[in-house]
Amino acid sequence: MNSQVETRDYKVTDYSAMDSDKLFELYVKTHDVDIRNTLIERFLYIAEIAAKKFAGRGVDYEDLYQVASLALVKAIERFEPERGIKFSSYATPSLIGEIKNYFRDSSRVMRLPRRDTEQLKKIKLYVQEYMAQRGMKPSPKKIAEHLDMTVERVLEVMEMQQADNVLSLDSALADSENFSLGNVLGQDDVSFEHIENHDFINYCMSLLNDTEKKIIEQRYLGNKTQKQVADMLNVSQMQVSRMERKILGKLAAVYKK
Repeated sequence: MNSQVETRDYKVTDYSAMDSDKLFELYVKTHDVDIRNTLIERFLYIAEIAAKKFAGRGVDYEDLYQVASLALVKAIERFEPERGIKFSSYATPSLIGEIKNYFRDSSRVMRLPRRDTEQLKKIKLYVQEYMAQRGMKPSPKKIAEHLDMTVERVLEVMEMQQADNVLSLDSALADSENFSLGNVLGQDDVSFEHIENHDFINYCMSLLNDTEKKIIEQRYLGNKTQKQVADMLNVSQMQVSRMERKILGKLAAVYKK
């Protein structure tokens, strides 16, 4: 009995007992939906890990998990077991790349035409797969040959990607993690406000007698309680309370002028 007939004789229940390498070999030959579903169930944990990695960043986990699951299906369809690469090592960069693309598309400032967006996704996906397999980026010529595009078109789409990247104010400058774009933006100078406040406070204090000044200084600069201030002045707490209300009323009247 040849291998093709043997493959047809497998039951769905048999697939769960087979190792992943054998399942991928069979799927490449047959593209059997049951085999693919078994592989999806077996490797869904990769989608869960990838989605959790980006959870809590403004997008619901369920949405991230859906994006990662669809990317997993695509990865299974494209996987070539004869290359000798573990599927998890091959699929993980693709899933993470799809999630990052989802974030980028969701927050895109400049909307690209649908055709350009689709071609950009294909280029990114191929670059990710190429790097996962060979450890280096493909040349524009290789990308063009693989996607049946002209080199000029590939360069044009890749340039659109650069134009679409908006720098965050937290982006590091000069290779320094502690020096960001936001650091070089101008800020309001609060020195003038401090000078005005200082002059106003001095003016208000000049309107008070020595006892009133001492109460304000001890209560609001020395953080003393009314009881502590009363003991210092050798008066009752009730007297300090009445004097404090009187002082604050006087200062409030000055402020409203």
